[in-house]
Amino acid sequence: MAHCRYPAGVPPDEPSQDDAANPPVSVVMPVRNEARHLAESLGSVLGQDYPGEMEVVIALGGSTDASREVAQRLVAREPRVRIVDNPTGRTPQALNAAIAATRHPIVARVDAHGALPPDYLSTAVAILLRTGAANVGGRAVPRGVSRTQRAVALGMGSRLGMGGARFRVGGQAGPADTVFPGVFRREWLQRVGGFSTDYERAQDWEMNLRIRQAGGLVWFSPDVCVTYRPRGSLRGLAAQFFATGQWRRRLAAEHRGALNARYLAPPVVVALVAGGAVGAAWWPPLALLPGGYALAVTVGGLTIAAHEPWPVRRKVPLVLATMHLSWGAGFLVGVRPRRA
Repeated sequence: MAHCRYPAGVPPDEPSQDDAANPPVSVVMPVRNEARHLAESLGSVLGQDYPGEMEVVIALGGSTDASREVAQRLVAREPRVRIVDNPTGRTPQALNAAIAATRHPIVARVDAHGALPPDYLSTAVAILLRTGAANVGGRAVPRGVSRTQRAVALGMGSRLGMGGARFRVGGQAGPADTVFPGVFRREWLQRVGGFSTDYERAQDWEMNLRIRQAGGLVWFSPDVCVTYRPRGSLRGLAAQFFATGQWRRRLAAEHRGALNARYLAPPVVVALVAGGAVGAAWWPPLALLPGGYALAVTVGGLTIAAHEPWPVRRKVPLVLATMHLSWGAGFLVGVRPRRA
């Protein structure tokens, strides 16, 4: 479980009646093929120390595992939890359906492959009230169980793997482009029209962009953290990052200001590595490009995993390469616009 401290970097606002209140909170959770982690995730929600009223709505997609059965068993034992159907199986539709089925003024998004520390809601809501933000979130703290998961967690929690994204590697509290996963004021969700159903991935980034464009504040705090269960295989990791790269390209094409150097780095790496590998047949020095990249991720991966046993440590360079190259390839390929 992730350990967070509070407060850190929260502006020293004067206490008010709102600060002392504990407004009712609606928790929304999109679920599809999450039978393995659903009980842990929902248990962490129900175990919150938040003193205010809370309801939980699970938006259940067309799962091929036992997610529905697990969810129904949990609902039968807990009156605060309800299920709504999400026939599309897609995340933005799930979020919008769950939000529509809730009634409280604060809406917290929780993913079914994450686990919350007990003070997650109390910390996030306090910061939301004190900053006047439209959305408050923090960082995903990856924690693995298997060797591959542990290696993936190391890659995803490092600057070498994810650049300087605060919601991945931490940082100072303050205004942010996006946060993970988000505790919103309902009025702001209504003002910007909910999650865009045009985006299968990156819908949180796109939502936060629209909030900021409308004058709302998106606030990052390192004390708001979620334990995240990463992919347990390199194939699954590659598919995840390829799709994320595709939708990031779409986001950059449709929203001015949604692109920065950090997002361009992976496609540049793919182009240089592929170009060097092919071009070396005509000009051998070009082989230094893929060779230099392989050396960099090997040394870097072994360094960030220095405290891990060898069976985990040796996987980290492969994890880093999978993340970089899959994301970059997905960005170069892009995705065709698709309407729901």
